[in-house]
Amino acid sequence: MAKVHPCTSCSSLSSSYLTSRRETFTIWMKSLVMHGNGCTVFDSNGEIVYRIDNYHSKCSSEVYLMDLRGKVLFTIRRKKLHVFGRWEGYKSNDSRVKKEKPWFQVRKHCKILKGDSPCEVTVGCDKAQASCYTIERLDGKSSCKIVDDAGRLVAEVKQKQASSGVMLGDDVFTLVVEPHIDHSFIMGIVVVYGLINHKM
Repeated sequence: MAKVHPCTSCSSLSSSYLTSRRETFTIWMKSLVMHGNGCTVFDSNGEIVYRIDNYHSKCSSEVYLMDLRGKVLFTIRRKKLHVFGRWEGYKSNDSRVKKEKPWFQVRKHCKILKGDSPCEVTVGCDKAQASCYTIERLDGKSSCKIVDDAGRLVAEVKQKQASSGVMLGDDVFTLVVEPHIDHSFIMGIVVVYGLINHKM
């Protein structure tokens, strides 16, 4: 079977999800659990850093973003609101979610005449101090960029291209995260975008 990324020995994971340089990840839209839905994320060294193992059907109303060892980094839940709905990300596991406010929220704008309507991301519960980001769709259903409220690029997801120039399958993506941005937070947003587009 073809490998998605070169196999390397597993080393200890960094406790920090922030770096001072641009980081590149490979997202494989497959769960490592047999017959499961989800995705597996590799860093630039080919080591697994994040995973989603959704044991239920695709587009579940609740999924967990975990690190390699299974520690839950975000619990992501869909809140149904009329036809469209809202996704919320909690920095905790299922047992504490009901007592906490969401760390981020994602809403999809409804524009009847525009199929590529952006998604708005709000971070923080205090509206006066909340940060805002926008997910903008690029060419291809799962390719997107994330920009902050000043229009600066924060992260970008595109179909992965091999060093030879050949495009890999439509379930393998490159995620580039700009410096000083929390990778786990960006992955949480990317997971929501995948759920909205029925990719996991």
